[in-house]
Amino acid sequence: MEHETYSSEPGGIPQLDVSTFPNQIFWVLVTLVAIYFILTRIGLPRIGAVLAERRGTIANDLAAAEELKLKATEAEAAYNQALAEARAEAGRIVATARAEIQADLDAATARADAEIAARAAESEKRIAEIRASAMASVSEVARDVAQEIVSAMGVAPDAEMIAEGVAARVKG
Repeated sequence: MEHETYSSEPGGIPQLDVSTFPNQIFWVLVTLVAIYFILTRIGLPRIGAVLAERRGTIANDLAAAEELKLKATEAEAAYNQALAEARAEAGRIVATARAEIQADLDAATARADAEIAARAAESEKRIAEIRASAMASVSEVARDVAQEIVSAMGVAPDAEMIAEGVAARVKG
């Protein structure tokens, strides 16, 4: 038995040996058919299942995202509505507080005006009393002084005449 070695033959690559082409073609076809059946029966269904699962997950995630987006839009609308209501309520509260403060201020102003008017009337009364008292005192002092002056001149004072003279002078 003679052993053939490819390395000892000239021209060298065994795949290019034309005498082995039918054998190589047969095994290439068998290998390709085996790979085809393995891929179509085992590999591709698994890949298809994974792709279908991913498509389902993506579709579910998109649906959930759309639902969350809708909820977020509704929540934003509710927030804006609540904010508008809160602002309106704050405006009403401010207006009510202003009205109450203005009413209290008006009442306090009226009380203060009445108190000032009462005090002014009382002061006017006191001033009138003081003025009348002062005028009476001035008249009395003027009569006394006039009597003293007349007595100092050596004339007997006439009380009625001195009173009339002082009254005429005080009046104007």
